Amino acid sequence: MTASPLWKARFAAAAIAACLLPMSSALAESDEKGFEIAARSDRSDRGFGDSTSTMTMILRNSAGEESQREMRQMVLEDPNEEVGDKNLIVFDSPRDIDGTALLSHAKILDPDDQWLYLPALKRVKRISSSNKSGPFVGSEFAFEDFTAQELNKFEYTYIKEEPCGELMCDVVERRPLYENSGYVRQMSWIDQEVYQLRKVDFYDRGDALLKTLNFEDYREYDGGVWRSHQLVMVNHKTGKQTDMVFSDFEFKTGLSDGDFVKGVLARVR
Repeated sequence: MTASPLWKARFAAAAIAACLLPMSSALAESDEKGFEIAARSDRSDRGFGDSTSTMTMILRNSAGEESQREMRQMVLEDPNEEVGDKNLIVFDSPRDIDGTALLSHAKILDPDDQWLYLPALKRVKRISSSNKSGPFVGSEFAFEDFTAQELNKFEYTYIKEEPCGELMCDVVERRPLYENSGYVRQMSWIDQEVYQLRKVDFYDRGDALLKTLNFEDYREYDGGVWRSHQLVMVNHKTGKQTDMVFSDFEFKTGLSDGDFVKGVLARVR
């Protein structure tokens, strides 16, 4: 007896579905594992409340020439994972940008709120959501790099584990869920010992490797809070590099929401 074309089609569909089911299940498990690793990393540093630090930004062009900028940073943590942290960066030198300040209110899927104060113009400029991928004051860091570390801004996929220096790292791909990101995806390396980010590769909208950010010189503070004291961002397309060197971390200093409103920008210097 010859099988009908309809029966053959149904059999083929069932066979394909049977093959795809384990694959989709494996992908779901990979996504779940990726999120769990990212969540463990994010939650390992929760509870610091607020922090202050000083920063030196070192800009290097493709010829190796350097220039430096001195800054201060203040961060206010929001314990709710569905609400982003607040961040204020103030430049102290050189003289031509002294008093320039960036205030960031991170959101999850809604556009982040960011304002840039330019003392030469005595003007506060709102950074539009479509400009978040632009460079921050000539550095290799984009505006979105200062707000895009929130856990629920991404979807995740576990890729593999591999050595990262003297440690073992989990490699997790994360894809931005928020609009107007300059990156189509990011590959992150998270160590298996203290669960901190060690490296992130950023891929542009054409899915080409654009930048690499390395987190170096981690130190532990009271309460198990870990902070990297040197961030190195390399732009693979331009050959430029920006280092951010941190010092003088202090935690639970008494900062509040009132220290992170737009009105403080003009008088924070």
